[in-house]
Amino acid sequence: MVKRRKWAVVALFAALTLVAAACGDDDGDGGTDGGGAPTGPANLEGSIVVSGSSTVEPISSLVAEIFNETNPDVAITVDGPGTGDGFELFCNGETDISDASRPIEQEEADACEANGIQYTELEVAFDGITVMTNPENTAVECLNNGDLYALFGPESEGFSTWSDANALAQQVGGNGNFPNEPLEITAPGEESGTYDAFIELSGIPDIAIEQGIPEDESEALRQDYTSSPNDNVIIQAMAGSPSSLGFVGFAFAEEAGDQVREIGIDGGDGCVTPSAETISDASYPLSRSLFIYVNNENLGQSEALRAYVDYYLTDEALNELVSEVGYIPLPTDRIEATRGVWAEAA
Repeated sequence: MVKRRKWAVVALFAALTLVAAACGDDDGDGGTDGGGAPTGPANLEGSIVVSGSSTVEPISSLVAEIFNETNPDVAITVDGPGTGDGFELFCNGETDISDASRPIEQEEADACEANGIQYTELEVAFDGITVMTNPENTAVECLNNGDLYALFGPESEGFSTWSDANALAQQVGGNGNFPNEPLEITAPGEESGTYDAFIELSGIPDIAIEQGIPEDESEALRQDYTSSPNDNVIIQAMAGSPSSLGFVGFAFAEEAGDQVREIGIDGGDGCVTPSAETISDASYPLSRSLFIYVNNENLGQSEALRAYVDYYLTDEALNELVSEVGYIPLPTDRIEATRGVWAEAA
């Protein structure tokens, strides 16, 4: 049986609720007051290195920008090579914070442990993975898991037109009926947490195993598409081809406006398009949580790092700034659960 990682936002609710309950009697220490306002010192000095998910990067960058308004002498670098690459740096002790668009995987956690890196995982926002095409491609309105498998999965390698996927789609429970047009896929690659989350949330591993694909090959997409770690490059590819197909984080697709057309996803309860509402309530099947991981040892040595994360967990950051860059704020109970985890660590 495949070991499943529960990445959808609903699946994290129970665990975080338990954490919140466990931390509910905490005295509130951790750098924020009850409303999330910063209580730490200003005019700090030092440096903070943040790396990882290109999806989370806009949040961490804006948090850094506002934090620097009162702490201009703290040098904060934020980049987004991808969740996997970010965890490699983090578990080698090269960064203070790892942005992540999925939870850390066991292999990555083992690498951190081997290098003596202890960390704190903090949920900071909701996001949805948006499957999209060119606005001219009106023949494709909604895709279910079988369709996604037939277009993106390991058995779709070599399909050069949409219609090449029709027979496989119908075999695995998809709708098919795709047009006889070139299938030009541009999407995140293996270094991206969005790649991993898309595979898991779309059910590709389960279908692959049912199709007789070996378990160690089931959690992968076809190898013959154009991959890019840059979400804007993917958006440009959608705009540049009338029969394109790809996926990015919700915020990037929304920002692209009429350059792309978002495709609805049917997870078994009818077709749902991504929106703030459908991602927040997890009715959109490709909904997920976003995280930051903080190096606990570095936290103990850097007042600036502690203050930066304190600010990250304020109402202003988790509501206004998250919304400003196009992501979905956590509900109040999830925010309090995250603060409870942070209070324990800090």
